[in-house]
Amino acid sequence: MTIKNKKKSVYVGLAADILHEGHINILKKASSLGKVTVGLLTDQAIASYKNIPYLSFTQRKIVLQNIKYVDKIVPQKTLDYVPNLKLFKPDIVVHGDDWKKGIQKKTRERVLKILKKWSGKLIEPKYTKNISSTKIKSQIQEITASPENRISRLKRLLNAKKIVRILESHNSLTGLIIENLKVTKNNLSYDFDGMWSSSLTDSLTRGKPDNQSVDYSTRISGLNEILDVTTKPLIFDGDNGGQIEHLSFLVRSLERSGVSAIILEDKIGLKKNSLFKNQKGTKQSNPNTFAKKIKKICSSRQSKDFMIFARIESFILEKGLIDALKRAEIYSKAGADGILIHSKEKTPNEIFSFAEKFKKSKNFIPLIAVPSTYSKVYEKDLIKNGFKIVIYANHLLRAAYPAMEYAAKKILLNKRSYEIEKKISSVNEVINLIK
Repeated sequence: MTIKNKKKSVYVGLAADILHEGHINILKKASSLGKVTVGLLTDQAIASYKNIPYLSFTQRKIVLQNIKYVDKIVPQKTLDYVPNLKLFKPDIVVHGDDWKKGIQKKTRERVLKILKKWSGKLIEPKYTKNISSTKIKSQIQEITASPENRISRLKRLLNAKKIVRILESHNSLTGLIIENLKVTKNNLSYDFDGMWSSSLTDSLTRGKPDNQSVDYSTRISGLNEILDVTTKPLIFDGDNGGQIEHLSFLVRSLERSGVSAIILEDKIGLKKNSLFKNQKGTKQSNPNTFAKKIKKICSSRQSKDFMIFARIESFILEKGLIDALKRAEIYSKAGADGILIHSKEKTPNEIFSFAEKFKKSKNFIPLIAVPSTYSKVYEKDLIKNGFKIVIYANHLLRAAYPAMEYAAKKILLNKRSYEIEKKISSVNEVINLIK
């Protein structure tokens, strides 16, 4: 009887980011039924329904290879088991009974349906209570928040997700919102993948114009407060980067803090915010000169995972598509990891026309969108046009200002605060924001 069972093929799908007692119980049960093939979910598969794992696919595979209950490991490229089940046609699939409800309920139904085609069986051991990867992950946030881990996380997100969703953070409180906020729609969980340190919001919160009046040291001090209480990656808005001779010091400071990437814009002289209608007097850098800044950052960074994104201002300055494409080629060859193609139009048409042309180039690199003016665009349309990062660059500050102004006006008009109490957070809610 034992010999017969050992000949059966058993399939187990696992993320295996953080192995715990529950996983071992599943693998032990599977091994008692036959030869175990683990379908190890890729980063892309995991990112389709929750955060990317802390460990890479290769690291997780090495761990599983050293577990005696596992005979073979294959990549499972989707949350859906069906493609792999069709390929391997296992006699048995083993999965904990926790997937009868929630996000994987439909996945389970598809597994049952496909197994019927070759009389395969689904065996569901009882879920191990009081243990989960999610709970364990919450206990090791201090490890993941280390600068090295945080820096590399953005690059892994780019490789794993269709689009990386970034939201502006201008203080520790907004950082905590981005860190903790999750919403569920159609049984899928959504959150922000990281934070944007905006020169605009950093300036406005200090009561200064957005013209680099706030120096880098002050800004880095502020973002360190954000990084102290969060774990998600952060992209730094570096404006034009200042003098090329100073860039290496800026990059080292950002890396020490755990920043994942810097974005530099190809303008020179005193900064004028790109969303101003009047750009008179604004000058764009010679593309070859700007490329030297990119090369300087590439040679200065300590981590190969720290990224430099080049922001092209050709559409802002009405220089057109050909100029933007020419610059993209030069910046890509200089070592840029991505291109932010900026626009202040009300539709994304011009950035989509740029993407269509640039995608055909052998020097194509990931594209970044900042839909501050063309806010009607859906993320699915950005994905379709080759964009990998979307930055919502100033929305938390823009949301906070009218809310605070409204509250202040109501207190002045009513000579008390009672009228606004139902429209603002309770004192207890605010106190309990910090765990």
